[in-house]
Amino acid sequence: MALVTANGRIGTLVVTSQGTSVDVDWRVDDNGRGPKIREHVVLGPNGLPTSRTIAGTATYGAPVKESFTVEGTRARWTSLDDQGEAAAGQALYVDNRGSPWTLMHFVRVLLGSKGLTRAALPSGTLRLQKLRQVTVGPSRERVQAYALWGTSLGNPTLLLVRGTTLVASVSPYVVLTREEHAGRFAELSGVARELNAELLRDLAKRLTHRVDGPVWITGARLFDPLTGTATTGQNVVVFRDRIVGLRPDSPPPGATVIDAKGGTLLPGLIDSHAHLGDWDGLLDIASGVTHVRDAGNDNTSLLALMPRFDSGELIGPRIFASGFLEGKSAFNASGGFTVQTAEEAVDRVRWYADHGFWGIKIYNSMPPAFVKPMAAEAHRLGLHVSGHVPAFMTAEQAIRDGYDEINHINQLLLMFVLRPGEDPRTPLRFTVIGERLADLDLQGAEFRRVVQLMKERRTTLDATVATFAPLFVARPGKGSATDAPWIDHVPAPVQRDRRTLVLDLKPEQYDRYDASWKKLEQVLVTLHREGIPLVPGTDDLAGLVLHGELESWVAAGLTPVDVLRAATLGGARFLGRDAELGTIAVGKRASLYLVDGDPLTDIGAIRRGRLVVKDGALFFPDEIHGALQVTPFGRHVEVQPPGVARPASR
Repeated sequence: MALVTANGRIGTLVVTSQGTSVDVDWRVDDNGRGPKIREHVVLGPNGLPTSRTIAGTATYGAPVKESFTVEGTRARWTSLDDQGEAAAGQALYVDNRGSPWTLMHFVRVLLGSKGLTRAALPSGTLRLQKLRQVTVGPSRERVQAYALWGTSLGNPTLLLVRGTTLVASVSPYVVLTREEHAGRFAELSGVARELNAELLRDLAKRLTHRVDGPVWITGARLFDPLTGTATTGQNVVVFRDRIVGLRPDSPPPGATVIDAKGGTLLPGLIDSHAHLGDWDGLLDIASGVTHVRDAGNDNTSLLALMPRFDSGELIGPRIFASGFLEGKSAFNASGGFTVQTAEEAVDRVRWYADHGFWGIKIYNSMPPAFVKPMAAEAHRLGLHVSGHVPAFMTAEQAIRDGYDEINHINQLLLMFVLRPGEDPRTPLRFTVIGERLADLDLQGAEFRRVVQLMKERRTTLDATVATFAPLFVARPGKGSATDAPWIDHVPAPVQRDRRTLVLDLKPEQYDRYDASWKKLEQVLVTLHREGIPLVPGTDDLAGLVLHGELESWVAAGLTPVDVLRAATLGGARFLGRDAELGTIAVGKRASLYLVDGDPLTDIGAIRRGRLVVKDGALFFPDEIHGALQVTPFGRHVEVQPPGVARPASR
């Protein structure tokens, strides 16, 4: 089978079966990274594995060594990160770092299971949901679509099946398919978009709450990013998608009233570095994220998704898109456009402007000589310029050539730790930070020169600190501290995946990586104190990791007020939308997030969402989380419809 994106093949799955023995070779190479896995499976008389061994390397190079065995009535599993055992029964084992052979296996077993459902090991339930038939290829062959639930955060895997044979596993962004369909990415991606939309429309109908008249939010502490304070005494009046009043008086009889009971009302949060999939919208809204900058994606899928979020057909944030631009190389990433000449690159900048994109994102393999003309054309057309720092270019040069923003703190720091000739288009761009950053002198002339340049140019950094924590400070079986506040709330397969090593680290390297992590935190604090604009983003699991980003900044040394300001007004200024977003004020968009507690003193309160308001609709985080198999972090507010007797306003 072939793993394909809009830019072509990035991986191959080869399955060789002989009797009850199955051998699997799974290889992916995208942007210099990808799993390289071999498996050997022995199937028992009931079609379930009695033995399964998995070995190789994970996406970023961490070693993989996992086994599953059934002896008598007991099933046992072990990996480099965990181990366990349970009654074998008829349960299906969900591997931690295996290949997509698992999907082929699940299809065959679940199709023969009562209710298309089986218990899962280590825990949980796997379920196939029968969707509709779709046609594939020029022959218009009809195949059956299913959604596989139980392996991720709500988001089911979409499967196209002929009989009991897996034809394709499809998403809008990447497709695993039998070889005869390897050239049909656009067709299969479109099928995935529509299947997702059908599932998500049903959730939107159930989880979106609309009110015809005014909504009064009473009893809240209102966070003001301008002053860094939260005050009481004002009720927030919302009508449709606008804040129409801040009033101390009591709600009129015709109003819908929400008593915040002393909770803190924030402007909607802004994620300044995401790569949105269809299902991410639910996680974002459940986390109070009402606006997102998408930092590079499959253009067709993103342009189809944006109006669905905006209209309320699907639940999700408003999106500001940066168009992805990459150079051609042996290490180039997929997505967006890959170019080979400066003229082609500039022409693609124009394409993004013509299609309503907010900015462009330049990636690792872009020839450095292309950056200046690309940035000049982007600025001429009113587009924001951001990116990774192309290989063999420094962050300083990228800023001088027109970058408005550096994506990721490691991309800023590579120039201080790379040696001549080293190529950061591989996982070296991560390992070199862990191995050498501890030695960086923050008072050194080179670092101070770049800080001064960023101050002069008002260059933004979207640091994505939380997404690097698993790379540098996760340990086998423990994961990283940034995941700790939410990890026990998500399904077991997600927990296992996060409690692993990401890079190929040995115990003797841990102290060095810990020291480099501390220096990374010091860099973040230094940039903040110097007045460099910092905006929080995820580049990881939607919503949940944005909260982790804010918590990471506080752990590094910023105050909760600093990070809340960055996630609200700071993000609005970054997007150039502070006239309508970022503060709670009359006339602004009613993008609001109510949390239980005081995040100005305890940033962890940011997770305890009780209400989200976006585009005139009300959403309850616990309802959304429950639908996505996430254990809620608290209970939603009570909504009193018009005409209900109420106590006097406090």
